[in-house]
Amino acid sequence: MFDIFAWQHILLLLVVALVVVGPKDLPKLMHMAGKWVGKARGMANEFKKSFDEMARQSELDELRKEIEDLKKHTVVESHIDLGPLTDSPATDLPEPGPEPRAGEFKVTETPHTIAGQS
Repeated sequence: MFDIFAWQHILLLLVVALVVVGPKDLPKLMHMAGKWVGKARGMANEFKKSFDEMARQSELDELRKEIEDLKKHTVVESHIDLGPLTDSPATDLPEPGPEPRAGEFKVTETPHTIAGQS
């Protein structure tokens, strides 16, 4: 708090205040100085709160703008490579077997291999 003054400077100021003001009025002076310091701290805190509120409001405005931009752009780009799309059916798929009866599961061979891989 007292980065400007060393403890020797503060002691010297108190001694000068004691001599100039006198011991009778020194408590009143210290009380008044305390009130001023309290008001200064209150003003600094209020300034800090208003600055933080402005920064928070700015961030909220940016988020609102991003949301509005996302609402306007309904087209979603896909980054999945589907490969070449053709109208002909796939020829490397296995033949379908008989359908399972009620209560049975279809059994498939494992592991599946993709054509060209082993």
